[in-house]
Amino acid sequence: QVQLVESGGGLVQPGGPLRLSCVASGSIASIADMGWYRQAPGNQRELVARFPRGGSVNYADSVKGRFTISRDNAKNTVFLQMNSLKPEDTAVYYCNAQLRRYGSASYENYWGQGTQVTVSS
Repeated sequence: QVQLVESGGGLVQPGGPLRLSCVASGSIASIADMGWYRQAPGNQRELVARFPRGGSVNYADSVKGRFTISRDNAKNTVFLQMNSLKPEDTAVYYCNAQLRRYGSASYENYWGQGTQVTVSS
C-alpha cells in the first residue's frame, strides 16, 4: 500500500506565503518524478510544478518566480513554497508521484487526497 499525504494548505491573504508538504509512504522501492498540480472549481487539473529525479524542474508560467518546488529524496517528500500568493492561486493542490513499489517492475502514477489553498482578504 502506498500513500501520498499533503499538508500545509489553508487560508492566506493576498501577497502572503504558504508552504505545502507531501510525504510518500508505504512499500516504495523508487520514486521518479514528484510534483504538484491544482484544480480550481470548474477548471481542469493543471500542472503547477514538477521535480524529476535527476532532471530539471519545470513550472507553470503563472507561478514562475513566485513558487519553488523542492524535494528530500531520503524522506520521500516534496515541498512547494508559495510566495506572493494571488486570489487566482485558490485551488485544491494535489501531490503527484511516479513511483515503483517493491516487487513491481514498472512505475505507476499516484495522487494525494488534495489540500485546499484559499487566497482571500
